[in-house]
Amino acid sequence: MFSLMVQLEVRPEDREEFLAAITTNAAASVRDEPGCHRFDVTAVEGDGTRFVLYELYDDADAFEDHKRAPHFAAWRQVADRVLVSQVNTRGSLVASSADGAQT
Repeated sequence: MFSLMVQLEVRPEDREEFLAAITTNAAASVRDEPGCHRFDVTAVEGDGTRFVLYELYDDADAFEDHKRAPHFAAWRQVADRVLVSQVNTRGSLVASSADGAQT
């Protein structure tokens, strides 16, 4: 399985807009994309402007499908305005204790 970890920093004044947009994108990704199995949004403890996403897809093609989805396009419009930085780390799932996860 294809995994993606994304480290994000947002402008403090745009935090609420960011949270609304990324929450919508995460929910739609898991709900509407058969190849997307997980999309977690976590806040970095002690820093209200930094977040980490963890996404899990069938494969890299499913991730490419994700980037073509309408909800992703809406998210990117917001992201282009509110993000200070973004670092993507691609990987592959080696092991998981999550229900239904495959290695």
